[in-house]
Amino acid sequence: MYNYGSQTMPHEGVRLEAEGGRIHEEHWQQAVQWLDEADSLVIAAGAGMGVDSGLPDFRGDEGLWRAYPALREVGLNFVSIASPQSFRDDPELAWGFYGHRLNLYRHTQPHDGFRILRRWADKMEHGAFVYTSNVDGQFQKAGFSEEQIVECHGSLHWLQCMEDCTGRLWKADTWAPSVDARACRLRSALPRCVSCGGLARPNVLMFDDAEWNAERTRRQQQRLEAWLHGVTRPVVVELGAGTAVPAVRWFASLLGAPLIRINLRESRIESGQGVGLPGRALEVLNELDRRRARV
Repeated sequence: MYNYGSQTMPHEGVRLEAEGGRIHEEHWQQAVQWLDEADSLVIAAGAGMGVDSGLPDFRGDEGLWRAYPALREVGLNFVSIASPQSFRDDPELAWGFYGHRLNLYRHTQPHDGFRILRRWADKMEHGAFVYTSNVDGQFQKAGFSEEQIVECHGSLHWLQCMEDCTGRLWKADTWAPSVDARACRLRSALPRCVSCGGLARPNVLMFDDAEWNAERTRRQQQRLEAWLHGVTRPVVVELGAGTAVPAVRWFASLLGAPLIRINLRESRIESGQGVGLPGRALEVLNELDRRRARV
């Protein structure tokens, strides 16, 4: 547990959570106090962080099929298409899905909440470190340092060999997929491994994925661990991280630091861990920023 001097975590028996979507005033005040007294900011972000930038979150199969109706027509859900087997069965369809997303991420501008988080971090002694399950590269695009980001599920902006023949990873920058969005199929040539010439895939952790090369993510995690050893009063801001794939929530809860959980549907938090602020990432960050400015 980090030592916060006069700062206090909620005591056992007091459940700090919003009821019926209304945020209690003391929860706002506690969140502002933690942010003001912290020497470092840990940002833990899930898919909900990108929604305000216009990115889909694929919440359930219906969310996927709204974005990619062609997958409904062929009876593929998210678990089916987001798997190495989909690249073996129909690589043009698999790369139609991932190639379309890559193009989307390249053209999407991060919403203003990213700027708010960067400004908060810039005023803290040790800055910020990001831990995200998102594979979209939006934190880098928003100006966060590549050296202070953990992408626990990898990144769509990096490629690897389907068979991970040499363990090599390379950037996808020079590959421009042409996709038939209606059919969700790749029209251009399939990307190839730079070592063996075989089929390339995203360096993204998929379902039932034994071939994902986690080396880049391991190096990121090592940098995070070293950074955490040097901070004394971190505050964790968790944004849009759900329970369906709980890696980000686990990480945020296990740090033992004050936790501000921002989530539209799942802001509930156990007593003694932090405060839950229901809402979309951008609206809650804007309100926190407004309240901090008037203190």
